Amino acid sequence: MTLDQIDSALLRLLQVDANQTAEQLGAKLGLSPSQAGRRRQRLEAAGLISGYGARVDPDAVGLGVQAMIQVHMAAHAPDAAQSFAALVARRDEIVGAWVMTGDADYLLRIYCHDLPALNRLVQEVLLPHSSVARVQSQIVMAQLKADGPLPL
Repeated sequence: MTLDQIDSALLRLLQVDANQTAEQLGAKLGLSPSQAGRRRQRLEAAGLISGYGARVDPDAVGLGVQAMIQVHMAAHAPDAAQSFAALVARRDEIVGAWVMTGDADYLLRIYCHDLPALNRLVQEVLLPHSSVARVQSQIVMAQLKADGPLPL
């Protein structure tokens, strides 16, 4: 799907606040509410908008520790990768997971209530997996830039 300038502007607006009404979007884009609504529906139907959600403040809900964990695998067979992916999918504290190039095979983004919870995740969940050779965790001291919109 080819995006025109209005589609890109609409996506930028929705990334900042997806609760905007068609009336609000139309006013900002110079479109009628029905035109803005149809463009939004078209972008949704084409899969450019994959969902909507609320941003929750982790500290406010007691998730005081954020960490990035690099996982190094001992085995790289497809069944090992599938087993590890299934483990990652089951764990709520793993909020992001990426397959990486370079030294580590995976990068996991973790939110935990405290350091003992992070330690349990590493020692009792990740390291016992049969294909995991080692993990390296880095605790986030401060987030300089919040997760932001895509640069459209």
